[in-house]
Amino acid sequence: MDRDESRRGVRLARRRVGLLPRPAPRVRGGRWSDPVSTAIDDDLWSAIGEPTRRRMLDLLLAEQGTATTLSARLPVSRQAIAKHLSVLERVGLVTATTSGRERRYDVDDAQLARASAQLAQVGAAWDARLRRIQRIAERIQHERDAAAPHPDERETDEHQQNESEERNDG
Repeated sequence: MDRDESRRGVRLARRRVGLLPRPAPRVRGGRWSDPVSTAIDDDLWSAIGEPTRRRMLDLLLAEQGTATTLSARLPVSRQAIAKHLSVLERVGLVTATTSGRERRYDVDDAQLARASAQLAQVGAAWDARLRRIQRIAERIQHERDAAAPHPDERETDEHQQNESEERNDG
């Protein structure tokens, strides 16, 4: 057994016991094999993570566009726009239709909804984590407050200790 086969076996074993997530569905023929899945997809997030691509999606949501029309509205070259469009098309966020020599791009609403659902899922998971951290911090603070004497109690204890010392001295 070579090294790659060994690593593959370990990955499969970890996936079976729930230590690794299932891989995201793959694109087949320009369409997602599982369009309603909300499994986190690194390629999709990588595509959305680039600011120019997000701006392109905003423009394409308003109306269809070509690489030329988008480059006129963005501060990047037509070639850069074409590369960004190919990334967006590869992950299924935009679809292209050919009209003569032009390729017109439009946002795929289903895939954009999938990306939004993933964002909501990640946001909810982080909100839950932050709430747990807050509860832990509050519990620790409550335990510290309960263990520490109240400021009035400290003054009373010090006063009683001083009176006791004065009686012992006198």
